[in-house]
Amino acid sequence: MKGKKKTIKVDYLARVEGEGALHIEVQDNKLQDVKLKIFEPPRFFEAFLRGRSYSEAPDITARICGICPVAYQMSAVHAMEQILEVKVEGSLRDLRRLLYCGEWIESHVLHIYMLHAPDFLGYQDAISMAKEYPEEVKRGLRLKKVGNEILKVLGGREIHPINVRVGGFYKVPTKRELEPLAEELKWARDAALQTVEWAAQLPIPDFQQNYEFVALRHKDEYPFNEGRLVSSQGLDIDIAHFNDHFVEQHVAYSNALHCIHKERGAYLVGPLARYSLNFATLPQEIQQVALQNNLQKTCCNPFQSIIVRGIEVLYACEEALRIISEYEPPQPMMDFKVQAGVGHGCTEAPRGICYHRYEIDDEGMIRDARIVPPTSQNQKMIEEDLRHFVAQYIDLPEKELTWRCEQAVRNYDPCISCATHFLKLHIKRS
Repeated sequence: MKGKKKTIKVDYLARVEGEGALHIEVQDNKLQDVKLKIFEPPRFFEAFLRGRSYSEAPDITARICGICPVAYQMSAVHAMEQILEVKVEGSLRDLRRLLYCGEWIESHVLHIYMLHAPDFLGYQDAISMAKEYPEEVKRGLRLKKVGNEILKVLGGREIHPINVRVGGFYKVPTKRELEPLAEELKWARDAALQTVEWAAQLPIPDFQQNYEFVALRHKDEYPFNEGRLVSSQGLDIDIAHFNDHFVEQHVAYSNALHCIHKERGAYLVGPLARYSLNFATLPQEIQQVALQNNLQKTCCNPFQSIIVRGIEVLYACEEALRIISEYEPPQPMMDFKVQAGVGHGCTEAPRGICYHRYEIDDEGMIRDARIVPPTSQNQKMIEEDLRHFVAQYIDLPEKELTWRCEQAVRNYDPCISCATHFLKLHIKRS
């Protein structure tokens, strides 16, 4: 009825990381406004870094997130190594990719089984889902443990690793120390394939979007921590030119900045972008798995991100096994001399590109720091998705529309502050 007002409020939405609120207004059955409000206080990591030694950056930035600390460490060390003119190659570089494999496995699996799958199956949480899907939840827990174990062996511990340093590692593992990982990774590879097949059977809404994908691209491999920054709209730049094309903006209703393309606005980073821009660099057998499980070479349905994450878990298992099989222990670090300069680093966190820029002086002290996490880049696109989604499904019953909007936010696995608490959802109708 025209003029009738309805308000739907979900005070505590679990299964996202950080504190925020989603506000949607509908009048006369037409969408009026969408705001993703981030009210969690700023954490000032960039300010903390100023006046600290370049060598402290990996350990300080790792504390930004307990789920994806490697992304922050790797982006930091790459930026510093650009300044110090040191290039990590060979087995040391492979160890960094292996560490990234661990992070992708544990983060993606946590999202697939514990945070996102309950949406598709109609459960409030993974504990409720486990009653009907005990084997799937057990598989997810064991898979995540495999990723955690890689972080522990290479990083010194599962949360906030402490073994990463500029120029390499403080300590490198022996071949014997990696052997138990290989045995469990063989199981994990099969479990990852089962994960893809299971996710492909979930009831996924038909919701195709026209994204500008942005991700790293490496000529020889699926990207973790090196490559040029490319987009589906023709962007192809060195990461040092990030600030020439992208800008962070403050919005009145959020404590988190929105990063947009200077000319084209909102863009998408993360699994869909990586997959769609780098499909050709996936091993042929993994390409076939993707095509056999309801994916195309380009994926524009954000609800299918749960399948794409499964593909990336499968890739991470395969890549980890390759690295371990070829591994010969190197010297722990490369030699270099401290010098002043400006450096840029960009690596692929599970949720998308994580960009860092640092300026250091002759003594190696940090004079300026800038960090652009994946979710700040995706926030604007989350709002755009919701605008289109609500418009497409506006006739759904109130309860179902609310549920679907929450699910649409979780498609992104948003790390609102890299510290999970809750998100409030408020839909206002008039």
